[in-house]
Amino acid sequence: MKPPITISVTGAAGQIGYALLFRIASGSMFGPDQPVNLRLLEIEPGMKALQGVIMELEDCAFPLLNEVTATSDLDVGFSGANWALLVGSVPRGPGMERGDLLKVNGGIFTGQGKAIAANAADDIRVLVVGNPCNTNALIAMNNASGIPNDRFFAMTRLDENRAKSQLADKAGVHNSDVTNLCIWGNHSATQYPDYTNAKINGQPVPSVISDADWLQGEFIQTVQQRGAAIIEARGASSAASAANGVVDTVRSLTTPTADGDWTSVAVCSDGSYGIDAGLIASMPIKVDADGRWDVVPGVELDEFSREKVDATVQELRDEREAVADLL
Repeated sequence: MKPPITISVTGAAGQIGYALLFRIASGSMFGPDQPVNLRLLEIEPGMKALQGVIMELEDCAFPLLNEVTATSDLDVGFSGANWALLVGSVPRGPGMERGDLLKVNGGIFTGQGKAIAANAADDIRVLVVGNPCNTNALIAMNNASGIPNDRFFAMTRLDENRAKSQLADKAGVHNSDVTNLCIWGNHSATQYPDYTNAKINGQPVPSVISDADWLQGEFIQTVQQRGAAIIEARGASSAASAANGVVDTVRSLTTPTADGDWTSVAVCSDGSYGIDAGLIASMPIKVDADGRWDVVPGVELDEFSREKVDATVQELRDEREAVADLL
């Protein structure tokens, strides 16, 4: 067995946290030979529920689960963390504008960024899941003095998985047959699931699915609105699929990308593809054998795609402006 690594999870007693913790402890995220220490963060009103979650973790007797700490103290929660999974955030309430949501969560992620910088391990990596995740990651990154910007990510893998599933269903193939699917921009209703560069069994999607109206209309809208559709259907937001997206994201960032393929995750832009340097935006990413990630160069964007990417990037600019005082 390897030495244990420490994983901090915020919002640990919430729906996504509950679905996620057992995947981490079982080895789904870091592999069957990697013991883990869990540092579980909750706000005070959630601590009782968190104790129940810990009881269940204990009752599973996971061989890889080395240690569990429950806390509402950020310094304790991020102490020695190798990965920080920032799942918890304040949801949008009745009558709340997006700008209000950004401000409320901005205060939370400001404090978390500072606490991560002060307490985490030298190799810390941070994945933000709590929405609006791109801008929450931007706030945390800008308040985590001394931590390189390339250690911060926001999750769009759930959207990628949703898009692959829709394309596979339309083409009558398995979702594993769909590759090179990138989500561009913001994890919001403006995100762009890029079917123009995606492939099905190695063939360009438009050559397999000839229904251009579906691809440019219903497909994109279904992916963009999938979260709302799930809320309408089950009366609660995505939880298990979101947790699965977290697992997939971390595994993709810690294992080499298959030759010729790429994955989606929001990273700190270096200016590629006309996306402002410093924005946290989703782009096609590949990871090498040494665990280094890079933006995939040379992905062509036709006029339709360029308009979609520009629109979602503009939304990210607007969000950055709304929280400028926190950066």
